Amino acid sequence: MSTSKSPLPAAVLFVRDVKSVSRFYQDVASMAAIHGDEEHEVLEMLGFQLVIHAMRGGRPLTRDPAGKLEVLENSNWKLCLPVESIERARTRAAELGGFIKSREHEWTARGFRACDGNDPEGNVLQLRQSAG
Repeated sequence: MSTSKSPLPAAVLFVRDVKSVSRFYQDVASMAAIHGDEEHEVLEMLGFQLVIHAMRGGRPLTRDPAGKLEVLENSNWKLCLPVESIERARTRAAELGGFIKSREHEWTARGFRACDGNDPEGNVLQLRQSAG
């Protein structure tokens, strides 16, 4: 029987601007940066790691004529992260180039309050705070 520690569950998010997106998740979701270089940063919280990795090629960020970032609503995943306060996260997300939908779009399920939004590159995410 092995006594080595198992790796943590993780997800890898490919982005164009590693530093900007990493800062967004560190601040909005209180994730800690534990390792990184110019190509990637590893963030961690509550036994989960998020690897922010530089994208090579891929589709460029697109904006509408008013300059609003195209949100990737039809992506194959949505990262759901716990936060202490959706309201605080909403404010910080906006300051960091992301967006969390307004309070009218929040809902409660299974003991938490949730709201969707996106990071600075349009990747969809959901923030959850305790409903209690």
